[in-house]
Amino acid sequence: MPARPSAGRNVVERCFARLKQFRAIATRFDKLADRYRSGLVLAALILWLRDPAT
Repeated sequence: MPARPSAGRNVVERCFARLKQFRAIATRFDKLADRYRSGLVLAALILWLRDPAT
């Protein structure tokens, strides 16, 4: 558990900011939930593969 509750929230907010760099994620291009989730998973995987240390 983080020493401050805001420290954990900051990590989540930064993750969402990085995911929103993908246009399809930021605009919810795919209206079906399954396709949107698939795009979200792919975007997260791409970010993770680019920089696995963070």
